[in-house]
Amino acid sequence: MDKSDYSDAPEHIVIAPVSSVSDLKVFIDVPWTVYVDDPMWVPPLRLERRFHFSRFNPFFKHGEWQAWIAYKDHQPAGRISAQIDFLHRERYGSDTGHFGLLECIEDTTVFSSLIRVAENWLRERNTRQITGPFNLSINQECGVLVDGFETPPVVMMPHSPPWYGRMYEENGYQPMKDLLAYWVEIGFEAPKVMTAMLEKYAQRIHMRAICKNRLSEEIEILRDIFNDAWSENWGFVPLTREEFAELGSIFRLLVPEDYIQIAEVDGKPVAFMASLPNLNEVFSELNGNLFPFGWVKLVRKIRQQSFLTGRVPLMGVRKQFHNTALGAALVYAVVDATRKCGLSRGAREVELSWILEDNKPMRNILDSIGSKQYKRYRIYGKTL
Repeated sequence: MDKSDYSDAPEHIVIAPVSSVSDLKVFIDVPWTVYVDDPMWVPPLRLERRFHFSRFNPFFKHGEWQAWIAYKDHQPAGRISAQIDFLHRERYGSDTGHFGLLECIEDTTVFSSLIRVAENWLRERNTRQITGPFNLSINQECGVLVDGFETPPVVMMPHSPPWYGRMYEENGYQPMKDLLAYWVEIGFEAPKVMTAMLEKYAQRIHMRAICKNRLSEEIEILRDIFNDAWSENWGFVPLTREEFAELGSIFRLLVPEDYIQIAEVDGKPVAFMASLPNLNEVFSELNGNLFPFGWVKLVRKIRQQSFLTGRVPLMGVRKQFHNTALGAALVYAVVDATRKCGLSRGAREVELSWILEDNKPMRNILDSIGSKQYKRYRIYGKTL
């Protein structure tokens, strides 16, 4: 293996670019080394990871990336990616760039060497403001876990060793934004404020499940609501048609229709909530492998709809209703409709993630239904 041209690592550490299929396999497998003694880590499916890093990932229609592997004494010890998201640059400036997918053993020299190689690659592409981790964009897994290590992650959420935050800061990175995850027992008794709001607007709000028979049209409705609802949030980058279509494929395969609820006001769709069964309940038993028998466990659990936990990864209320009583009622309406569907299928608890720490209106609503903040993720930044 050749040391990367971007690295000034010590001789016993080699930072090598990912440039072949065999390199990518090593890159994907690095977390198995990092988390070997962490019982909370849930191994991802290797097959899904290969797809994520392939040309079929719609991120690559508006982004470019490079990945590296750190070898210490000839053994894989860490990894990192650097990426340019051109949609992000359109909104926030042509000098922005990101890093992500950073996994590393508890070794400050290896960690710093990985950080430097990503920074150098980004610097050559006129990046001055670097943020991360994003895997690969803010619309995918993002943030490093800084609180909540004692519980496993749910589907499509990251997990991190406790030393990552310290190592970021030792390399000159500053906290930029905290993202929160909430946990709620969905059998909660509706608070008085929720009941009152739903009764007040009962004649105006109409709830319906997504219709899979016209899924493409429905997915576009969700995308339009989401991009409008989140357009003024920190770090927002609009989800493209292709990216939301990929989510639609996941919904078609894994999600019952009533797990995606749309709220209409005066006949127009203005809010939605989408839930996923927590596939990590199965992934935790597969060690990253669907074959030879892992796929049987996964298919059986999906068909039996026997997931006890879930996650709400997507929710949005059109911007015109933000900071209004009707807007709050819309949030309660999609929460109520979705939780009733989950209860009818045997679900008991759900994670709502992620929520910006400074999104006080949404956090107040989550507090009112008895949900508890139980994990905190952090985005770091640095001026190069």
